[in-house]
Amino acid sequence: MSLKLEGLFKTYTQGESEVHVLKGLTAEIQPGEVVAVVGQSGSGKSTLLSLLAGLDRPSSGAILINGTNLTGKSEEAMTDFRAKNIGIVFQQFHLMSHLTALENVMLPLEILRESEIEARAKAQLEAVGLGHRLNHMPSQLSGGECQRVAIARALVVRPQLLLADEPSGNLDVETGRKVMKQFFDVVRANKTTTVVVTHSPEVAGFCDRSLILTNGAL
Repeated sequence: MSLKLEGLFKTYTQGESEVHVLKGLTAEIQPGEVVAVVGQSGSGKSTLLSLLAGLDRPSSGAILINGTNLTGKSEEAMTDFRAKNIGIVFQQFHLMSHLTALENVMLPLEILRESEIEARAKAQLEAVGLGHRLNHMPSQLSGGECQRVAIARALVVRPQLLLADEPSGNLDVETGRKVMKQFFDVVRANKTTTVVVTHSPEVAGFCDRSLILTNGAL
């Protein structure tokens, strides 16, 4: 899946003033490319990721995925498109505490009414090294294991675009290194177009290239 940004602006109103978060971003990401978005806190990284996921709308400009302008889709159409085509990995794991690791990964497949749900979920958990933890609850898993469940959940729908927001941010250095290696091994094996927001030079180093955001501009 190709991704193209054309003159992307995002402005928020605070009282009587305007805050310009993103200022005319233009960039292109090729199918299967793994790209880091790096920058200091407040540079607009997470805002950009929200726009790419269709969770927020730009003030102006276009986001083109395989030539289709996301900004022209209705909320309902965007929700459907996101469910079928975009995987998201958050810094906070956002696992369902009352579901097992396997059930958490099965959930998006159940929502989409896919086939072979359990087999696909098991295979994805095995791909991130958790085949032996299928029936454990999130409370019984370490932070690194919870993040790997979250990664498996994002990847199980076979997304054409994967977005990750500080995926190692809640992990210690050694655990983060191991989880990120598995993460990048899987996305490259699947040839998934991937955008990773990170403040970590090490995580960015796993990527094909980096886009540097400074005060809302590339």
